[in-house]
Amino acid sequence: MKKFIIIVTIFLGLLRADEDIYKLVLDVTTSDIGKFKQSVISGVAKNKAYYEGKFKELEVVAVIHGGAYKFFLKDVASSKYKEDKELIKEQKELAIRVKSLSETYNVKFLICKSGMDKHLIKKEDMYDFVELIPNAMIGLIDTQNNGSAYVPVK
Repeated sequence: MKKFIIIVTIFLGLLRADEDIYKLVLDVTTSDIGKFKQSVISGVAKNKAYYEGKFKELEVVAVIHGGAYKFFLKDVASSKYKEDKELIKEQKELAIRVKSLSETYNVKFLICKSGMDKHLIKKEDMYDFVELIPNAMIGLIDTQNNGSAYVPVK
């Protein structure tokens, strides 16, 4: 009988734990550095801190496509964005902060393979922590069907 009570208690605890997890999918298409820094980099950190302060967890997935590929390139200077002076100036700082989102905040970055092909970007040009998906729509459908709130970053 004691084993049964323990099992039921653990099961109910697991059910309750799921209530403390919030999910967010960012639909990131912006090519604007300021908007990217504000909405993705600072926004994720602030929102994660908010939910942690309430003893809740925020899971974040960012679907990257459109003009946002450039924020995930290892070497901007030898890419088609080599003329973007602001991006080249900010690239090292952006690289550190985006990597921190992945490693420290467990943000999952899903990159649209279809768009990469269109922009002639290869997987090896991108940071190692990004995950390729066939297209952005699939990433958005899958994450939203798993309960994520949708927020566009255009």
